[in-house]
Amino acid sequence: MFTVPQPLATDRPELLRRLAEPVPYDMVIVGGGATGLGVALDAAVRGLRVLLMDSHDFAKGTSSRATKLVHGGVRYLAQGNISLVQEALRERTLLLNNAPYLAQPMPFVMPAYKWWETPFYGAGLKMYDVLAGHAGLGKTELLSRGETLAYLPTLREQGLKGGVKYWDGQFNDARLALVLARTAAAHGALLINYCRATELTYAEGKVAGLCCEDQLTGQKYQVSSRCVVNATGVWVDELRQKDGAAVPDSQGRQTQAIVAPSQGVHMVVEREFLGADVALIVPKTADGRVLFAVPWLGKVILGTTDTPRQDLAREPRPFPEEIEFILNESARYLRRVPSRSDVKSVWVGLRPLVKPPEDEGGNTKGLSREHTILVSRSGLVTVTGGKWTTYRAMAEDVIERCSQTGLIGQTRQGQTQALRLVGADEGQAAVRPIHEAPGWHSYGSEQNFIRALPGATQELCPGLTEAMVRFAVRHEYALTVEDVLARRSRLLFLDARLAGDLAPAVGRILREENGSAPDVEAFQALAASYLL
Repeated sequence: MFTVPQPLATDRPELLRRLAEPVPYDMVIVGGGATGLGVALDAAVRGLRVLLMDSHDFAKGTSSRATKLVHGGVRYLAQGNISLVQEALRERTLLLNNAPYLAQPMPFVMPAYKWWETPFYGAGLKMYDVLAGHAGLGKTELLSRGETLAYLPTLREQGLKGGVKYWDGQFNDARLALVLARTAAAHGALLINYCRATELTYAEGKVAGLCCEDQLTGQKYQVSSRCVVNATGVWVDELRQKDGAAVPDSQGRQTQAIVAPSQGVHMVVEREFLGADVALIVPKTADGRVLFAVPWLGKVILGTTDTPRQDLAREPRPFPEEIEFILNESARYLRRVPSRSDVKSVWVGLRPLVKPPEDEGGNTKGLSREHTILVSRSGLVTVTGGKWTTYRAMAEDVIERCSQTGLIGQTRQGQTQALRLVGADEGQAAVRPIHEAPGWHSYGSEQNFIRALPGATQELCPGLTEAMVRFAVRHEYALTVEDVLARRSRLLFLDARLAGDLAPAVGRILREENGSAPDVEAFQALAASYLL
């Protein structure tokens, strides 16, 4: 009989004790989003000594605020970027195979209100099938008017001509991030959230490590490493500019910013507004953007926008015009029109749109993919851009680049293509669709461990038990009420009012588990900001 491995403990005092040990690392990664966690896992599996830290919680930023799609990038077909689409389609299949309880196929229906839309978009999506080849998830189908309404019964009927059905994937982004962190830890990596990298350290003009600070106690640490990877998403320029000030180029030029953030807004409403287990996609709205209505964890996500934003707020809020855009566009396609009062939660993600700088006198290269990797004169490695679907390929690129530039030396070949992530062990319980309300199935093969914890039968709300909160603290790095209700559970993103109501109960369990005094009121204020 197959035995599921015992989950590792994430006791913070023990993690900090390890951080204080004077051991040199092969690689230190700053940033605990999709990219940084992917790099940490790839490096650890290759046998490197790895440390990852994040100034906030893992996936606190963009990596928990995606549209929840694992996709090949249909829009890149129109741009002629075939290689990017093929790579994303391959990575899509690998992700679905390596964490099937967190990432699964999802059918999408594209309604047609003009006679030419069905054959036009159908031809493009059939090309999508061809590019996917054996990695395809299902066959593209041209739909009649009746078939389209059968899939999407709440669709506006007036003027509907037909539609196209195709396949992509969806996933639970924040929980996947946690699984990546825990899988990396199982392979020997040290990962610490709420630990801020404050300064880089140098030896003979080359990066030799960094100084960091525990955000909870103020304790400072110094770490030595052969290689430092800056994987902080939209915030990469902060560390790059510190590095540029410490090691300027031969002409004394300042480091130029490479990230121009774009804001994406998502709104959550009840499932009955869509009334289907398939996603709705509008490829071209009134202003040329894409609109989705995606069933997810028992609700429906409406979005997304694509708006330039100048600041880098940790909790960005939607612009009024973005809210109106999503509501107005939804009204063009859904018979039952959601209003502001119907919105259960609204969240914003900042996407790192990359503009590679001119050569700063160092080893700088923008890869011909969606992501960019730069190596500065001092050896600081920066990676940004990209998307969740290709996190694994991005990580491989980073490791190979570090090896090619001599920062870590030669390593064994990457081994993450068929690496099953924590919770995806053979013999796991039957996988249930992600679009269903969350519950025990959200934990894959580890759910029996959680059922054995105190409070397994004590529901805080449907899909969240006291035992799940205890598991989050003991094995998933959770330290705050927000950690639990935003990212271990996804309740803040599904129903912000309910999340605020549950904050005192979650705070009580956190206090029992680690003796902390959680700031319940601060979380309740945050939850209120997720409402319109």
